[in-house]
Amino acid sequence: MAEKINIIGGGLSGTLMAIYLAKRGFEINLFERRPDMRKNKGYAGRSINLALSTRGLNALSKIGLDQEILADAIPMYGRMMHSKTGELKYQPYGKEGQAINSVSRGRLNIKLLELADEFENITLHFNTRCTDVNVAEGTAIFEMEDGSTQHFKADRIIGTDGAFAATRGRMQMGDRFDYHQFYLHVGYKELEIPAGALGEFKMEKNALHIWPRGAFMMIALPNPSGDFTCTLFVPFEGEKGFDAVKTKEDVLRFFEEEFPDTIPLMPTLLDDYMKNPTSSLVTVRCYPWVKEDKLALVGDAAHAIVPFYGQGMNCSFEDVVVMDECIEKYGNDWHKVFDEYQKLRKPNADAISQLAIQNYYEMADKVGDQHFLHKKHIEHELSELYPAQFKSQYELTTFSLSPYKYALDQGAKNDLLLERIISEKAEDKISDPEYMKDLWPLLA
Repeated sequence: MAEKINIIGGGLSGTLMAIYLAKRGFEINLFERRPDMRKNKGYAGRSINLALSTRGLNALSKIGLDQEILADAIPMYGRMMHSKTGELKYQPYGKEGQAINSVSRGRLNIKLLELADEFENITLHFNTRCTDVNVAEGTAIFEMEDGSTQHFKADRIIGTDGAFAATRGRMQMGDRFDYHQFYLHVGYKELEIPAGALGEFKMEKNALHIWPRGAFMMIALPNPSGDFTCTLFVPFEGEKGFDAVKTKEDVLRFFEEEFPDTIPLMPTLLDDYMKNPTSSLVTVRCYPWVKEDKLALVGDAAHAIVPFYGQGMNCSFEDVVVMDECIEKYGNDWHKVFDEYQKLRKPNADAISQLAIQNYYEMADKVGDQHFLHKKHIEHELSELYPAQFKSQYELTTFSLSPYKYALDQGAKNDLLLERIISEKAEDKISDPEYMKDLWPLLA
């Protein structure tokens, strides 16, 4: 008889995990606290944009969904920076043709649920809120839609129930469990730039737009319907923080001072600002991620990160791939499967967590700094001239399957090389292999 696995959390990574395990013949119960989104075609309370890149596409390719999702995605080939005076500066993300893809979170989740529903060995449960787990017995306890409590027993439990996971909460009560949660000093609010009268895009379609302002910023990602989802990232406190910008008059003044070029593009700005919630940004780090051979945490339940590298979903999807590879390697020896999974993923989750926070300060402040832009120009030239010897940190993180930890470490080495070139005023020499020959050891 097939082993039973309860997966708690029917978001992106949980549904993907269910599909991977079902393909291996396991009996899956997938539980989701929200209603079935396929019925209302929406995804309440969460950003409608995601940045899908190489790691996420690799995970989707293994279940045959990558091309279908890409067909409705918008490739973003670089960053478009907007100054206060309306000047535009474009910075490509990678080499020619490399792009991150703006996709609909709701559409992707619905596609995954539709695929999951095709498997006879996956049972979907909605409106079921996990309140506790009994790891020793393999039992998950749920509050059902009618208010009743039900217990579901399985051979394994996988927690994919997000940053405030009930599955992790149970592990936190045990001995020798390390847990660290901290919030960024900025919060976020979602706004909108609607499509034009004929459904056209009012800004460059194939770019991620950034309004860097040092202490804060706004970004905009394109949607297939011609509109842009904007996210305003601002400190909670301070003269221009969310705590101070409260009335419609405050909002209009703030945007006139900081984002004047957006006002003609955002006819519902004031209403959107007043209506949409202000949300916080949490980072979660913990260890261990597993309890014996009974329980494992996947995705945000193990490593919630801030969104500034566009890798949250991609990282969670990569968790699923690595778990699947461990099952391929060790079969039903779940002690080994779970242990190797957490040892492979923990250093990389910590690395992308660090990179995501680092990228906030890059996006909010440094993208408007001349020294930083100069360095990025040299970095791009080196990537084009020496693709075998030099890969940028962004390229390693976003356009490869290299471990995140390697990307983090290599980025620090790259920075030493770039600063050396600038200090020697040798930008015009980088096309000379003889000059570069003495610099490559800095990357070793």
